Amino acid sequence: MEVVWAVGQLGALWVAMVLGLIVLPSALGISLGISEAYMWVLVKTLEWATIRLQKGAKKRQPQMPQTPTANGIIERDETPMEKEIALLHRADFEFSHIFYFCRKGFEAIVEDEVTQRFSSEELLSWNLLTRTNVNFHYISLRLTVVWVIGVIVRYCFLLPLRFTLAAIGITSMIVGTTAVGQLPNSSVKNYLSEVVHLTCSRILVRALSGTIHYHNKENRPQKGGICVANHTSPIDAIILTNDGCYAMVGQVHGGLMGIIQRATVKACPHVWFERSEIKDRHLVTKRLREHVADKSKLPILIFPEGTCINNTSVMMFKKGSFEIGGTIYPVAIKYDPQFGDAFWNSSKYNIVSYLLRIMTSWAIVCNVWYLPPMVRKEDEDAVQFANRVRSAIARQGGLTELPWDGGLKRAKVKDTFKEEQQKNYSKMLVRNGSVG
Repeated sequence: MEVVWAVGQLGALWVAMVLGLIVLPSALGISLGISEAYMWVLVKTLEWATIRLQKGAKKRQPQMPQTPTANGIIERDETPMEKEIALLHRADFEFSHIFYFCRKGFEAIVEDEVTQRFSSEELLSWNLLTRTNVNFHYISLRLTVVWVIGVIVRYCFLLPLRFTLAAIGITSMIVGTTAVGQLPNSSVKNYLSEVVHLTCSRILVRALSGTIHYHNKENRPQKGGICVANHTSPIDAIILTNDGCYAMVGQVHGGLMGIIQRATVKACPHVWFERSEIKDRHLVTKRLREHVADKSKLPILIFPEGTCINNTSVMMFKKGSFEIGGTIYPVAIKYDPQFGDAFWNSSKYNIVSYLLRIMTSWAIVCNVWYLPPMVRKEDEDAVQFANRVRSAIARQGGLTELPWDGGLKRAKVKDTFKEEQQKNYSKMLVRNGSVG
């Protein structure tokens, strides 16, 4: 009994410390400086580790074989395809001319610009999260000791702390929105709903050890508008709702996510679709237009890419979000991978494994830029408008802009697209005098 009593006392003390030092300041929107001190120690530690890595690399450099491919980088000729084919076909067609297409095919198989966007981006320096640096299996005793200490801190202190905060945040969200949902529709209900959402989002951000820098707050999305952002992780929504309230759009889920959806929709006009409904484009567009038409409702938050991209690029925006009408508020999100990889590779990790990786990383650090609102021009169709918004987000976030559909993450390339490329090849061959 004494052991049980002691464990109970420690648990009560732990919860009291979490509530007093983290949850309460988060709810009030203030900081006690604990996160800032933690980030300062973390930055200094990673800087020291980087210096040790550089010294270790210099000591081992003479022992490494000096070969042109030691760095593992594949050099490619970036000459445009039209120019290369023109150089190849100065004379009549020869069988050796097909080697150009063979080389391009091999390059695409080894590393094309689409599939590499669905794997974690490469780091410039080791962040002590993995067992060893990618270049060396063993570097130094000091770095090994620091890594072991980091494992103990991340799994024995940070993980329980973050799990406790996440449980408090989720429970508060469910209880708070359910209680607010019982009130009649009024300005008071809307105000309390926003308070609950902001408070719980702040707690959840603390559960991620989140350090977020918001820029150009004068451009924050307004009611009756549509907020569109690039998509890296499921936590993108938490990152944005930490600074403002939004109406979410998505498919109805089961389990814990379904409980959260059913609770939050009572207090806030989120737009949830059944699996059968979300395939009906006309129904989706109609409900979203009705939401945007009501200027008293919160701005809709949409991720037009439809899938998570690895924090280096912005891929094709689906045009549906830009056919609704209304004002578009673009937002660019860029994570700092040095402190933790926020990208969710859903093909490799399930949601539980992903959240465990997030909870055991050093921190989630990112920048959020609110861009000036944009409206569709008279001579623009939905696709052109979507591309213009995507370009603005890519420029601001320092991301590569790619025209490919993020659906290629799971689906095969359509036959019509292959045929279009084949037609382009044949036109260039004919134009350069190789055929006919």
